[in-house]
Amino acid sequence: MAASRIYNFSAGPAILPPEVFERAASAVRELRTNAHADDGEGIGLSLLEISHRGADFAAIHAKAVALVHEVLGVPESCEVLLLQGGASLQFAMIPLNFAVPKRVACYVDTGAWSAKAIKESVTLAETRGHETAVIASSKASGYDHIPALPEALPAASSYVHVTSNNTIFGTEFEQLPDVDAPLFVDASSNIGSRPFGLERATLGYAGAQKNLGPSGVTLVWYQREWAAQQPSPAGVPGILRYATHAAKGGLYNTPNTFGVLVLQLVLEWVRDNGGVTAMATRNQGKADALYAALDASSLFTAKAKPGSRSRMNVVWTLGGAPDDEREALTKRFVTAAAAAGFAGLKGHRSVGGCRASIYNAFPPEGVTALCEFMREFERTQ
Repeated sequence: MAASRIYNFSAGPAILPPEVFERAASAVRELRTNAHADDGEGIGLSLLEISHRGADFAAIHAKAVALVHEVLGVPESCEVLLLQGGASLQFAMIPLNFAVPKRVACYVDTGAWSAKAIKESVTLAETRGHETAVIASSKASGYDHIPALPEALPAASSYVHVTSNNTIFGTEFEQLPDVDAPLFVDASSNIGSRPFGLERATLGYAGAQKNLGPSGVTLVWYQREWAAQQPSPAGVPGILRYATHAAKGGLYNTPNTFGVLVLQLVLEWVRDNGGVTAMATRNQGKADALYAALDASSLFTAKAKPGSRSRMNVVWTLGGAPDDEREALTKRFVTAAAAAGFAGLKGHRSVGGCRASIYNAFPPEGVTALCEFMREFERTQ
C-alpha cells in the first residue's frame, strides 16, 4: 500500500478530512476572508501571524462558535468557550469552579480518563471542602461495560460527571443519562459522531483532537443561567475561572488561532456532509463491520461487552497462552498491519492489545480493508 494511502487508526491526534487539510494549509500560506472556499480575498498574511484581537480572527472565532451550536446541537442558551489545556485541565477546573463545600461531586468511573477526573476532584476536596463520590464503576470487570447508575444520588449532590466514550477500553454511553442533578460530560472522543443527548448536559467539554480538529483546542460549553446562579469560587486564579473567559468572549488570553480555524473547517465539513445524523449512519456502519469481524473470529476478541461497545474506538485482544505468547502474537500482528498500511493499531500502553479508532473522518473503505487483512492474518496463523 502506498504511503499516501496509509489508513490512520490513531486515537488522537487523529485523522481529519482531506478537504480540511487543504483549506488549513491554504490559510497558513495566506488567509482569505472566506477560509472555507477559494473565492475569498487574500489578506496578505498567514493565519499564523495575524492578531487574535483583529477582525480577521474575530470572524473565524465567531463562526466556529456559531457552528458549535448549529452542527453539534449545543443549545443557544449555553456559553461556548474554545480553551487550551485539553480535557485534563477541565478535570481540575470543574471542581475548582463548581464543587460546593459540604456537598457531593458525583462521578461515574468508566476508565482511565474518568479516573483522572475523579483524582483531581479528590485532591481538590482537601482544600475546597467538598466530598467526591464514585456512584457507579466498571473497574472490577476491567472497564468492559458502562455501569448502571443508581436510582438515587447522594443527598446534596453538586453535579454528576460522566465520560461519554472511553478511548482506552472501547466503551460508550448509548445516550447521556437523565440524572437529578446538573450533568457534566467529557465528550472528547465521540462528540459530533452521532446524536446522543448533548442538550442534556449542563456543562460539557471535549478535546478537539478526535472529531473536531487538532490538539491544543478544548471546546467547553455550559448553561449560562445555571452558571450565573452558582456561588463565586473563592481562591481560584482568574485564568482558571470559567467566568473570566466568558467575560472576554472566550478571548481572555491568546487562543490557539490555528486550531480554532481547523475546528471551524471540520464543523463545516460535518455540516456539508449531512450533519451529525449522517455521521451516525456512517460511523455505525464502520463499527458494525469491525465488530462483526471480531465476533466471527477465533483469534481476535473484542474487549467491550455488547450494549456498551464504542463506535469510535474498537478495542480487542489476540488469543494465545500464556501471556508472553499473546504479547508476541499481538506485536507480530501490529507489525504486519503497519507494513500493510494500517497505522496506529497498537493498543494503549496501559492495557496492550489492539485498538482501531474510526472517527468521523475515517473512510469506510479503510475498515473493509482492515477486516480483510485480519481474516487473512488469522488464516495464516
